[in-house]
Amino acid sequence: MLKSARNQQKDPEGRMPLAAHLRELRNRLLKSVLAILVVTAVAMWKYEPIAQFITGPTIAAVGCPTGGGHPHPCAQIVANGFIAPFTIMLKLSLTVGLVAASPLWLYQLWAFLAPGLHRHEKKYALGFVGAGVPLFLGGAYLAYAVLPTTAGALVGLTPGDWSNLFPADDFFDIVTRMVLVFGFSFELPLLLVLLNFGGVLTGKRVLSWWRFMVMGITIFAAVATPTGDPLTMSLLAAPIVLLYFGAVGICLFNDRRRRLANPDRALADDEASELDLTPSEVEAIEPVAPSRMLPEKSGGEGADGADGGRRGYDDVT
Repeated sequence: MLKSARNQQKDPEGRMPLAAHLRELRNRLLKSVLAILVVTAVAMWKYEPIAQFITGPTIAAVGCPTGGGHPHPCAQIVANGFIAPFTIMLKLSLTVGLVAASPLWLYQLWAFLAPGLHRHEKKYALGFVGAGVPLFLGGAYLAYAVLPTTAGALVGLTPGDWSNLFPADDFFDIVTRMVLVFGFSFELPLLLVLLNFGGVLTGKRVLSWWRFMVMGITIFAAVATPTGDPLTMSLLAAPIVLLYFGAVGICLFNDRRRRLANPDRALADDEASELDLTPSEVEAIEPVAPSRMLPEKSGGEGADGADGGRRGYDDVT
């Protein structure tokens, strides 16, 4: 029903008016927000298991034993403030909703852009959704996996006779930032591949940037990591560098595939390609009816004295 109504809004050339685009954008945004809110509501309902799932590895890595007498530095997660538990529940549930609903809102983004794309561009956009979701979730999981190691390295710097208290709201803020930073950072190689498939960048050009890319990724990891420690920076930069070189390999393979599919690949830049000069048969001549004459000039002498015409012209012209 929606598809047929959408087709009815198009003009004979297949274009949609601006108002129809805005209505469709509104519908796509509403669907995306609704999906995020539904997942957020489910996360609020299961808030305690989700909170234990997120904090469990960190507490196991740096938590203080209940019996006391711990020889090594440890830490405890505490809720600081009267409304802190409620605020933390909202932040955590919204983060879970944004991450868990990423396949839905990415698909809505693709569905909005797809009508304006060509057939091969639609294939690339669909591939972006298919590859972007696993990359984003993979980066989010990596942030979750390295968090206990990062917390252990930072807590290990505490003197032996001190103790650490982790405010829960600060802890979940760090978790949220790390999940989003790691997730979106893993999309960078995919962006390079899409630019190559779109003909904007070549594989050799992307490979020639490898020194600047490695340096830029390292600087980005140092700035983007919330904790700022070298361990977390390295754990973020190393996978992105590996994904970058993987994207370079895909770009080079795609360029080679294009060259093999080009029949004029062996020609120099200033060499003309061969043309097919074989003469083709001429079709039968179609007879053309004579031009319509003015009624008063259809025969006889005209008003100007010329035979059958006005000053030498015998038709409407």
